[in-house]
Amino acid sequence: MPYRRLPKTDAARLKALEAIADNNVVYTVEGRFIDRDAVAQAQRLYAQMSDALSQYRTCMRTQVRYSKRITPLQHHAMTYVSHFLQVLFLAIERGEVESKWLTLYGLSAEQRVVPYLKTSEAVMEWAPKVIEGEKRRIKQGGKPILSPPIGAVITHFDVFKSMYEAQRQYQARTTSALADINALRPAVDDIILRVWNMVEKHYENEPPETRFNLCRRFGVVYYYRRHEEREC
Repeated sequence: MPYRRLPKTDAARLKALEAIADNNVVYTVEGRFIDRDAVAQAQRLYAQMSDALSQYRTCMRTQVRYSKRITPLQHHAMTYVSHFLQVLFLAIERGEVESKWLTLYGLSAEQRVVPYLKTSEAVMEWAPKVIEGEKRRIKQGGKPILSPPIGAVITHFDVFKSMYEAQRQYQARTTSALADINALRPAVDDIILRVWNMVEKHYENEPPETRFNLCRRFGVVYYYRRHEEREC
């Protein structure tokens, strides 16, 4: 005997709602056993769910596209910051720059290891510190690091920062779109369950396979257990 199972995915939920909302049978004499308020609610939820899923897919595609574009920009910004700090450390070892100036860059005077820069967040944290530190050191009479110059670091960081901020905005939109879908799911599941119960109740006295086929017209989904033969 097959068993009924409510939709587990949003695509299945939308298909179940569509089977109710766009089913001409519900407007005939045969389909009057279904509560009209339930049909109206299914139609409203179908439109809302369809729009929410479309919005989420659009946001996700945009987010993925920006993620692919930001990877090389992050790498360039990270490389320039890392290279700049390595040259700065070498200048300190050669006695060209006093170690006390490292505190201007957010580093300790004893530090000789480049901070972790493998993530976007790390680059966003350290690039501004390095840029500001170099500006302050030069302003106080220090000789600028020339390979790479701080101007090159600023250029690559600004390009990365612009894309990073845009990506964060798209991530926020994707999260908001997913939240809209999550908010709809309980009401969607409830109306599908209500209508399916009405349908099965109406056809409960029909022979099993006839009953299943009649219920399927309203979107009710049945699953046969493994190795279970369909009744004829």
